[in-house]
Amino acid sequence: MTARAVPALLAAAAAAACATPETRLRNGLADAGLADPLAACMAERMADRLSLLQLRRLGDLPRARAAAGLDQFLHRVRALGDREILTVTSAAAARCAVGIG
Repeated sequence: MTARAVPALLAAAAAAACATPETRLRNGLADAGLADPLAACMAERMADRLSLLQLRRLGDLPRARAAAGLDQFLHRVRALGDREILTVTSAAAARCAVGIG
């Protein structure tokens, strides 16, 4: 491996690591019962606005069982007791649901 290849590999690894939380969030939202397009839109908006700990807390929601819809999902998010998670999630849901996400 040449000296020039190392920075390129590090940059690629960093880019892949950045995408991981969004991908995990998108999959978690879909597993929680949200439609795939809505989950993808929300994950894109939320991944950069929440901490890794907050994203992990959201990731625990699907383990309970799939939500019957967005209202039920937001009710479960509210039950986490984290105002920032609720604010970011609600804003993302609203923008994505009306198509301005």
